Amino acid sequence: MTTTPRSPRLLLLSTALLAVAGIALLGMPHGQQPPAPATSPTTRATTDPPSAPSAPGRKPAVATAPSTTHTGSTPPVVESALPPHGEGVAGDRAIQRSLEAGWPADLPAADERELVTAGRALLRADATGVGREKWPTVFPDSGQEVVPAFATARFRIQAAIARRDGSPNKAVVHLVWAGMDRGGTFTDLRITDWHFTRTASTKGAATWTPQPRA
Repeated sequence: MTTTPRSPRLLLLSTALLAVAGIALLGMPHGQQPPAPATSPTTRATTDPPSAPSAPGRKPAVATAPSTTHTGSTPPVVESALPPHGEGVAGDRAIQRSLEAGWPADLPAADERELVTAGRALLRADATGVGREKWPTVFPDSGQEVVPAFATARFRIQAAIARRDGSPNKAVVHLVWAGMDRGGTFTDLRITDWHFTRTASTKGAATWTPQPRA
């Protein structure tokens, strides 16, 4: 068996490559490691309040729970100005101021008073079942016995405002409220919206009519 002798040029090239690699390894400081990625000096920790059971958009015959969803029309509440959860009645004024500051008034004062009054009554009827018979178009099951979703004794509206909803003949009432559900869980800073349209009577007087939940 015979072997073909390697080319002197190939041997020379291999020797040069090995030498360069050895020099590079010797030139690297022993134990050197790449720097660790920088971390932010501060860390934001957020805690979510316990979520309360709700049933947005549903109207069962024997139990209801008003929706607490944040819609696109919900006013930008300044969170830093809100009182902590569980503050009680003492914190309600701060919530009202925050709503008013986040969304300036754009309705006549008389219209806003009418809308807020109606919105409060609708929310109370939806949450506790009290006064549903006044709104047969909104609560078609008002003639049936209703098991309240929230206890009347622990129900409280913390703040409310009324604003235009895209046109002069449409409005939305934003309500922040607190209550204890049937399971005994108390939650506050809940948000519910009620939408209204302005309709004219046969005598020409305009009134705000609540819209049924979708």
